[in-house]
Amino acid sequence: MSESTTRPEGAHGPGAPDVSGPTEPDAIRADIEATRDQLAATVDELSHRLDVGSRAKESAAQAKDTAVETYRENPPVVIAAGVALVAGIVALVVWRTRR
Repeated sequence: MSESTTRPEGAHGPGAPDVSGPTEPDAIRADIEATRDQLAATVDELSHRLDVGSRAKESAAQAKDTAVETYRENPPVVIAAGVALVAGIVALVVWRTRR
């Protein structure tokens, strides 16, 4: 740390904070408000990421939208895939009961 760094009056030593921000009261208030806004956005983002239930619902909604869009684009393929899936499940159940 260089000796030319500005420190608050009475603050000495390696743990003392550097003063490099605004010095005017209005500028300090604006800086504090900007920091609060950034902190609020960060907290909102973290809350969203930690809300597993909400994220699961969003994923389910996206999957549903994708399926509906795929069906609209090519219904016979989706119907065939559904029939194949049902046939596979039925075959698996029959195979398991015969074992």
